[in-house]
Amino acid sequence: MIYLDAFERVLDSGWFILGKEVKKFEEEFANYCGVSNCIGVANGLDALILILEAYKVMGMMKNGDEVIVPSNTYIASILAISKAGLVPVLVEPDINTYLLDPVLVEAKITPRTRAVLPVHLYGLLCDMDAINTIARKHNLKVIEDSAQSHGAVLGVSRSGNLGDASGFSFYPGKNLGALGDGGAICTNDEELTKILRALRNYGSHIKYQNLYCGINSRLDELQAAFLSVKLRSLDADNQYRRKVAQYYIDQIKNEKIILPVPAGSDVLNNPKHVWHLFVVRVTNRDDFQKYLRDHTIQTVIHYPIPPHLQQAYKNYSHLKFLISEKIHKEVVSLPLSSVITPGEMQKIVEVINKY
Repeated sequence: MIYLDAFERVLDSGWFILGKEVKKFEEEFANYCGVSNCIGVANGLDALILILEAYKVMGMMKNGDEVIVPSNTYIASILAISKAGLVPVLVEPDINTYLLDPVLVEAKITPRTRAVLPVHLYGLLCDMDAINTIARKHNLKVIEDSAQSHGAVLGVSRSGNLGDASGFSFYPGKNLGALGDGGAICTNDEELTKILRALRNYGSHIKYQNLYCGINSRLDELQAAFLSVKLRSLDADNQYRRKVAQYYIDQIKNEKIILPVPAGSDVLNNPKHVWHLFVVRVTNRDDFQKYLRDHTIQTVIHYPIPPHLQQAYKNYSHLKFLISEKIHKEVVSLPLSSVITPGEMQKIVEVINKY
């Protein structure tokens, strides 16, 4: 009923674009993330593109400048850089964490580098202390891709408040998912915020007065209303995801399965990770997936093809990213959600341990 109430409230208002519901959610999500500003946009890809475009408006970047990004991310992280007229510089992840390896970042910095774009892949937080230290040393912007890390905490700060700006996705499958597409940008930069609010709305603060060559990328009222409802339970949902992850880590004993963190790790009490996905690695992935299908257990591959081997980035295909290629060849996402039952978890573990 609570979603119907939100729907009826929006319908009865007669205001469907950039109204009270968007403003309310922006304020709530900014407060949740611990930042001064949240700008609702149409999706997570647009969030990242608009951040980069705003920095260009501010004179901090220009076409042809470079942005460092992990080589094993979902392609959207890289597409954003390209769509903003910038050059993605791919850097390998740590094979154990699947996250951008800070040790390798500094070697990729050139006079054209303007930003680092760490991706909190699978809901696991990057080593932001190390990345921010490198960025400050070289006067680079840090743009978090927080599409999979809603609510993750590092020290006293949440994802979204660990760099200069952060892009979120509210795709329905995310930890905080809308009932359709949606996204947001979080930042403490007031000038950046002002430009972003115009860029998402045709480059305009005042109707028919266009300061910039913007786009139409606005979080709509209905999705904002739904997100306000779902935000109330986000911490509880994330904690349940940690409970599921802890169960898998404690109970999966099959040595053929490489866990995302070492056996015995305490993830239940670690707010750093929110377990958007529980990703294991298996050498013979096709056989493993078939075995699980035969036992009515569904799995998904996030993601089967590394970005540099996609047709869209054929100009990168000559490059070798052996760690990324190994990860993309072996990863399998096990069932994990805030509604999975203890019985389902037990069955999954029992079947996997017999593989």
